[in-house]
Amino acid sequence: MQQSGENMIAKKVSWYEAVAILVIIAITWLDEILDIPYVLLGGPATPINWRESLFESLIITIVGVVIIRHTYKLLVRVSYLESILPVCPSCKKIRVDREFWQDIERYIQERAKSDSTYGICPDCIDKYYPEIGHTKK
Repeated sequence: MQQSGENMIAKKVSWYEAVAILVIIAITWLDEILDIPYVLLGGPATPINWRESLFESLIITIVGVVIIRHTYKLLVRVSYLESILPVCPSCKKIRVDREFWQDIERYIQERAKSDSTYGICPDCIDKYYPEIGHTKK
């Protein structure tokens, strides 16, 4: 699989996940420093325990890295699989879903918002129209 500009969604989702994990770590530290249950809910006051917050931050970071890595790989794989077009070798129609086949020109027109034009590649000219005299040099 090639890395390309198509993986921008995977990169963007990875960044969002990283920011969310940093927010969770920040909330953990704020809870430890400000004692949020004591302030907001009137619970018993607890002393600051930086070792506990450090341990929680480490665990959250490890889990976050694993999640980000797997999410990125899955999104790259989905992007790759979505880029594969099943084409009928006989009529050149593209399979859009399990039971529906669509003409390639119409498919390109709808997806790319552009029209198609026709031309003949040099190999086909040599094969089907040798009288034209186009040869590879």
